Amino acid sequence: MGVKLFYQDPYIKTFSAKVTAQKKDETGNYYIVLDQTAFYPTGGGQPHDIGTLENIKVLNVEEVDGEVRHYLEKELNNGNAAAVHGVIDWERRFDHMQQHAGQHILSAAFEQLYGYKTVGFHLGNETLTIDLDTENLLESEALQVEKLSNQIIVDNWPIDTKWVTEEELGNYNLRKETKVKEDIRLVIIPNFDYNGCGGTHPSATGEVQAIKILDWERQKRKTRVQFVCGNRVIKQLSQKHKVLMELTKLLNAPEKDMQQAVIRLLENGKTAEKELEQSLETILHFEAKSLLANREKKIIGNVFKNRSIQELQKLARIIIASDEEAIVLLVSHNENRLQLVCASGPAENISMKKVIGNALLSINGKGGGSNSFAQGGGEALVSAEKMLEHLLDLVHSERVS
Repeated sequence: MGVKLFYQDPYIKTFSAKVTAQKKDETGNYYIVLDQTAFYPTGGGQPHDIGTLENIKVLNVEEVDGEVRHYLEKELNNGNAAAVHGVIDWERRFDHMQQHAGQHILSAAFEQLYGYKTVGFHLGNETLTIDLDTENLLESEALQVEKLSNQIIVDNWPIDTKWVTEEELGNYNLRKETKVKEDIRLVIIPNFDYNGCGGTHPSATGEVQAIKILDWERQKRKTRVQFVCGNRVIKQLSQKHKVLMELTKLLNAPEKDMQQAVIRLLENGKTAEKELEQSLETILHFEAKSLLANREKKIIGNVFKNRSIQELQKLARIIIASDEEAIVLLVSHNENRLQLVCASGPAENISMKKVIGNALLSINGKGGGSNSFAQGGGEALVSAEKMLEHLLDLVHSERVS
């Protein structure tokens, strides 16, 4: 096992090491192993470091069977035992240090104030989450926890690490049981939090800078809390401020009146939508009246372009409500598909379900309905006019039979 320099000093940005192995994993991906490394491998909820080895990008770092594997963008030409120069992506490393330490502080604050234990942790690219062992979290509780967490940061308490044996664990008031039984590493904020952890952390709470809880939701019988720490707080504030400034321009309202402006906009939208629906309903009634006036005998057949199935259904229902003896056959050509609606008034006994079922066979279509009202759609393998002729023939055949 190579020396893990990130445990000796998490602030190491560059280092030199010797290549002890160059291999491919079971999936054929190439990696190297070093006699010592400052690259942190994925583990304990913390993502891996990235950077370069001999100016070749390190894409992934994993620990498998005790060896830290460095997956490179391309093969390293130097042979085994060759010295290589490594550079850590410090911005990513320090971000992870801030987020991980912030999670310790936040979890400890939840447990200290309200007894809510952390049972899950995820460090994502944009935000972090912890899962609390409680079904409900009050806004007042979240505010108090956030306040205590940021006070711990302002007070700039030291963050210590210590390697202990399993027998020595009894000397510490651990927030949760450790999963490992040997080579146990504790991360300690004295008199506040004692926790087994293999991640990287800053040397003092002040470097976390700030913690902001963004949201929370119930997950099964737990509560998932979303938050950010450190530079991510500034990034989130910048993003949200930019969006807010753009909205103030679009809505022509100051920031303090933004909520009311959005509410008015939504209400106006709903009113406009309702008025549009009423207008469409009026148009459909006029359209139905026109079709009834120009029909031949009892059958009303018509072809449309780019009409939704919902509009066709409404139109057909209006017509058969006006004339109990009417038979309605409507076809719309929508891009590369045909939409069909077939309906009959109570005075007719022709099965519209059977008619439309036979029609859909010719266009690889699907549909269904009842004997009096059926609809469906399929590929536009024929024109809408040809399909209407086909529907008329099917109706006549049903009448004859």
